[in-house]
Amino acid sequence: MKDIIKVIVAIVLAIFVILLIVDIINPQYGFFAKVNAGHVGIVDEMGNVRDEALQPGFHLTGFFAKVVPVDARIQKGTGDLEAFSQDIQQVQLKMSVNYCIKAEKAGTLYKTIGMNYEDNLLKPRLQENTKAVIGDYTAEKLIANREEISGKIRDKMREDMAPYGIDVTVISIENIDFTEAFEAAVEAKQVATQEKQKAKTQQEQKTMEAEQQAARNKIAAENAAEVKKIEADAEAYSIKAKAEASAEANKSIAESLTTDLIDYTKIKRWDGKLPATYMGDSSALPVIGMNDSMDWGDFE
Repeated sequence: MKDIIKVIVAIVLAIFVILLIVDIINPQYGFFAKVNAGHVGIVDEMGNVRDEALQPGFHLTGFFAKVVPVDARIQKGTGDLEAFSQDIQQVQLKMSVNYCIKAEKAGTLYKTIGMNYEDNLLKPRLQENTKAVIGDYTAEKLIANREEISGKIRDKMREDMAPYGIDVTVISIENIDFTEAFEAAVEAKQVATQEKQKAKTQQEQKTMEAEQQAARNKIAAENAAEVKKIEADAEAYSIKAKAEASAEANKSIAESLTTDLIDYTKIKRWDGKLPATYMGDSSALPVIGMNDSMDWGDFE
């Protein structure tokens, strides 16, 4: 009995050693499998592919099972593409694509496309979708709307890649080139536009300066007119005040005159000669003259 047990143990150890040697010689086939971090393992058992992928770690797979590692990390692919714009301009594009393989659909991708999915699926669809989107824009708009165009291409790629378990996260147009003739035409147009804008700016500057000068002249004229009006008003007020003062003075003088005052003034300013006259300044009251025919008896 002991001999039988020893034989069985020896056979098991021999099988284990053989499997271990097979794993070392060809890691894809064997009883054991190791899946590295950031990857999943597709189990291919003599053409029969398991739906469920192996997660990172050490696994017992069974006899003659091939484990194909699939990178599930975000990957980046770059390439040069050619397309034509809406106005039939040849466009050279340098593009990059960020994508990752969904672990739950890695088996589907392996069975339907294989591991050469970049050349068999990604690149052809990227070329097709890029041409479709670029064809909706003129050459000039391609330059101004690069981010928008990248977003549209990404959306088309995500829709096309979803059934295969490929998630396209970012598409970038890193460079856009046109033919030399077109680039020269664009440069000439830009120069002409800049010159036109410069001339327009200079004219607007001159117009603004002229308007500002006209406004200053208007303000100065209005100020001068206002000063003259104020001076005229002051002069008129002065004349009116003098006239009112003179009238008030004459009125006061007229109200203060009496017959006795007039007679007293005549007598006080008489020079004692006959006929009686009064010689005074032009502002004095007139004195009635006396002649020889007057009766002097009353003065005796």
